[in-house]
Amino acid sequence: MSARAASRPDASGGPAGALAAAGVALRAEDLIALRRLALSAEADPILAALPGGFVTRRRGHGQEVADVRDYVAGDDIRHLDRGATARRGSLHVRQFQEDRDRVTLLVADMRPAMLWGTRRAFRSVAIAEALALIGWRAVEEGGRVGLLAIGSGAPEAVPPRGRTRGMLEVIGGLVRAHAAALQRAAGGAETDPELSRSLSRIERLAPRGAEVVIASGFDTPGPDLGECLGDLARTRVPRLVRIEDGRLAALPRGRYPIRLPDGSRRVVTGGGSATPEAGPIAGRPVLTLDAGETPEATARRIVAAFPRDREP
Repeated sequence: MSARAASRPDASGGPAGALAAAGVALRAEDLIALRRLALSAEADPILAALPGGFVTRRRGHGQEVADVRDYVAGDDIRHLDRGATARRGSLHVRQFQEDRDRVTLLVADMRPAMLWGTRRAFRSVAIAEALALIGWRAVEEGGRVGLLAIGSGAPEAVPPRGRTRGMLEVIGGLVRAHAAALQRAAGGAETDPELSRSLSRIERLAPRGAEVVIASGFDTPGPDLGECLGDLARTRVPRLVRIEDGRLAALPRGRYPIRLPDGSRRVVTGGGSATPEAGPIAGRPVLTLDAGETPEATARRIVAAFPRDREP
């Protein structure tokens, strides 16, 4: 089923019902309801105040000075305290308190290639659901969450904010971006912009050390996606969530035509030959989710793949 077919009017002059149906349209109330699911998918209570959405290695040393001590071999000379060194006649270095604020930027792929599905939901809807589950977990643990939704038009950006209000703004951005993508797809032929170029705004929204969760099918990645992810990993923590349609993997090995929103067809490979390790994301940790799975199953997969940070 494609976005163009979903937007055709019925005999009564209204929508055919597909745009209002779960799995095609994206409704704010559905994403808000995922908060309960995101928290109930794991029985253990939240122990950390500001851990963010994933267990990760913290980057940087913080900015608040916690102590000044004698220099020992291996210390970073950039942390030398000139005043203490001059007063005491020996080298002294500053120790910094580690920043505990966690920022998670959710990157949602709403390009035309995501606007189809064979079972429960469009891949674009499954992307929004997965990111909402991750976002709710992050804000409930004290983190801040932002959004970058990319498509064939102008991106939808929401700066990182904390608490429930911040997550509601992210949900609003997801709903707006998806509605705009469906509207553009229903209006005529569109091509997918390269994913690598669409990710260029990440550095403006995500501070250094932030977690960047990219949910996509990784269609039309562009020749520079591998390099783009490598550059991102030097200053931030990229997490890849690949949304596929599991029915393709269940088919016999071969190539199958998929009708796209503009009425054209795209040939996709099925039968288990398309794997999350293929292409520019080869060798990188990837969580693969099936758009045909229920949100409950998706929540369990997310909890298993990205457990909470238990550091007190």
